[in-house]
Amino acid sequence: MFTQLLGAGEYFIGTFWAFVPAIIAIVLALITKQVYLSLFAGIFAGAMFLTDGNPLDALTMLAETMSTQIGDNGGILIFLVVLGIFAVLMVKSGGSQAYGEWASCKIKTKTGAQLATIGLGCLIFVDDYFNCLTVGSAMRPVTDKTKLSHAKLAYLIDSTAAPVCIIAPISSWAAAVTGFLGDESNGLVDFIMTIPFNMYALFTIAMMILFVVLKLDLFKMKKNEKRAEQGDLYAGETDLPSEDIKTDGVKKGKVASLVFPIITLIVCCVASMYYNGYKAGYPKFTEAFANCSSGTALAVGSIIALIITIIYYAATKSLSFKNCMSSFTEGFKSMVPAILILTFAWTLCALMGAKGGHLDAKTYIQSVFGYDEATGMTNTTMAMGIIPAVFFIVACLISFATGTSWGTFGTLIPISLCILGKANSALLYLAMSAVLAGAVYGDHVSPISDTTIMASTGARCNHIDHVKTQMPYATIVAVMCFIVYIAAGFIAAKMSYGATVGITLAIGAAMMAVFIVSVYFLDKKGLLDKLNDKVSAAFAKIGSKSKSDISDTIQGSSEISDEIEEMITTADNDSENNTSNDEK
Repeated sequence: MFTQLLGAGEYFIGTFWAFVPAIIAIVLALITKQVYLSLFAGIFAGAMFLTDGNPLDALTMLAETMSTQIGDNGGILIFLVVLGIFAVLMVKSGGSQAYGEWASCKIKTKTGAQLATIGLGCLIFVDDYFNCLTVGSAMRPVTDKTKLSHAKLAYLIDSTAAPVCIIAPISSWAAAVTGFLGDESNGLVDFIMTIPFNMYALFTIAMMILFVVLKLDLFKMKKNEKRAEQGDLYAGETDLPSEDIKTDGVKKGKVASLVFPIITLIVCCVASMYYNGYKAGYPKFTEAFANCSSGTALAVGSIIALIITIIYYAATKSLSFKNCMSSFTEGFKSMVPAILILTFAWTLCALMGAKGGHLDAKTYIQSVFGYDEATGMTNTTMAMGIIPAVFFIVACLISFATGTSWGTFGTLIPISLCILGKANSALLYLAMSAVLAGAVYGDHVSPISDTTIMASTGARCNHIDHVKTQMPYATIVAVMCFIVYIAAGFIAAKMSYGATVGITLAIGAAMMAVFIVSVYFLDKKGLLDKLNDKVSAAFAKIGSKSKSDISDTIQGSSEISDEIEEMITTADNDSENNTSNDEK
């Protein structure tokens, strides 16, 4: 049956089968913890679907698609390599060590280190990639000294990356969203109108700060933090494979050797994004950001910043020119794991067709809503008030399965505009915000998400450990968001934009307060630890049962195989006897 399906590649296109490669990759990653193998398996499965089950053609398509993705995302890859070089330069110049010593004098507690990480993450709102790697490089020496686990650092980085970018009008994410809104509307204004309704971003930032101040941790994160207190910052997990930066013979540096490169990098990247948009024909500052090519702009800005930094190091004698040049190779090596995972993730997303093409997951999603892209019409009969919550759930699922929030934006925002284009502004902006919020949640908990990969890379945290420790936090926020979107949807259907914003924020604040107070009470009473133990035991029981079921299945399959073999042998003997009788 399956072989017959593989012989008809068109069967998989535009159907639920488009999501199977991602499901394979995600399940294997969570079970085996082997990210490279899992992603490759998902990619190969998608290529097999598209090439009628021909392995050689599948490998050819895989290589061609991967090459295309590397070319299309070349700017981001250059940016990553340059950031790796920056990290090496800052270590060799003694800047990282000097900053760590200075910060240790100023920041004496784990809470202070976490709040400083959050503050720096919120300040770097231009791009999530830039945020993840820059904050990780700057704050890791400080958080290591205060014995903060790398999993917790990755959570703080990830929670100040996409959630901050998605509510920042001047960012690469804002540029992406405004591009999906079409030419008929003022994209940037519409994006700004969605910010008060983006409950996932607001809840994530609020819960992160409150948990840090109240010293609360949940489930596996709590275990990681206890192990970090004993000196095991990786909590027993294998770190990302990367070359250690050699620090032998590094002289005592200055804090300026770290601060200057970071400030230069921020200024140059922002200026480059503006210039890129300006050259595209958009002279206004906000319009330039909304229409720039962020990947190319970040690559150009980072290269300029690197040249300025090398000149600065040579002029101040912080680092010799020869040492600066030798840092290029080490910086590239340190980014190889992240580049490899990102390349696999981009290839998987392309084969699935989150934005159309190949397996065309986009068409399947549109068919679920009854949306015709050619006519721009939809035949949905859903109650208007429930639509934002539905969009939120669908966006969560798509983003989780595909690992791309931007692809989710591109798929669902046009549908939301079509369905609610004639509704009042409050309901329309609420639905669009639900799409953005759901996409960021799926992006947060997906093992194949590029932003999640960057966060674990920046924190030097095992990638799967980061996913597992962050998932409970993100999922709790997502559940609260879903409840708010249900209530706000029916409110928005009957009230103005301003009134809906006020009521929605009030409902959200009340829910967050109740949740935080409840968790704090359970933690102080010791009930949170008991709940954690029960949940861990339940998962362990499920895991052992699954292994037992697999063993029973294998044994059962073996017995069935023996029976089938015996039946075939009997049938063959009967056939030989019949043939012999016929000959006689």
